[in-house]
Amino acid sequence: MSGKPTVGEYMTREVETVSPDETVATVARRMADSDGHNGFPVTQGRTVEGFVSAGDLLLADDDAPVFTVMTEDLIVAHPDMKVTDAARVILRSGIQRLPVVDDADNLVGIISNTDVVRSQIERATPGKVGKLMRTLSQIHGVNLDEERREVEIAALTPTQARVYADELEGRQYELQHGLAEPLVVIDNGGTLYLADGHHRAMAAREAGIETMDAYVIVPRTPVELGMAKTAEKEGLRVVDDIEIVDYARHPLMETTKRLQ
Repeated sequence: MSGKPTVGEYMTREVETVSPDETVATVARRMADSDGHNGFPVTQGRTVEGFVSAGDLLLADDDAPVFTVMTEDLIVAHPDMKVTDAARVILRSGIQRLPVVDDADNLVGIISNTDVVRSQIERATPGKVGKLMRTLSQIHGVNLDEERREVEIAALTPTQARVYADELEGRQYELQHGLAEPLVVIDNGGTLYLADGHHRAMAAREAGIETMDAYVIVPRTPVELGMAKTAEKEGLRVVDDIEIVDYARHPLMETTKRLQ
């Protein structure tokens, strides 16, 4: 795995689109009713014909077809493009969302400025997951597979006994704003051990979120994990068993006090 995030890893694959023949009024209504959308790719089948933004609709006649007001001089991204390069395009062009097309120019996703921000705050990067996989393979002498999938919070076995209230607040903010990074989970013979993301999992549980995006590492043969022994020793069976520790007891806070 490359340590450099790509557009394909962070883009939204389920893209809302409009057709060239839809009216300005119809698209404006969809935009108003959507969850924060301020523009849509305009597609004919899977081919991108243009992009229509809220600004394009402002002074247009309600009955005008979208193809008469859409932007046709498009800037698009490719799934293999580095996220940092997409960020430069977004920053320099002022476009908040870039359609992502494959080698056949078919729409395969969309990447937004929010996705770019998320890629920069994520600690659970593909490179980090790859390093963990190599470590597990060397320790246990087993082949591993890696999947990207939704996991149920209730099905996770935590391997960290406590989380800190201040960091938990940060993770709750990220969840509310669509910036949460994926969890890292080891599927060891059907038991899902939470390897990284305990604060995120707790924040999701408190928000009533039932599933989260995760990198899932799957040993082809079940192994005896050290983290499984830790979970058993700490009496950790479900996410609710994790203790929330007050900020005043955070090691960083204690260090700061000693230095003052």
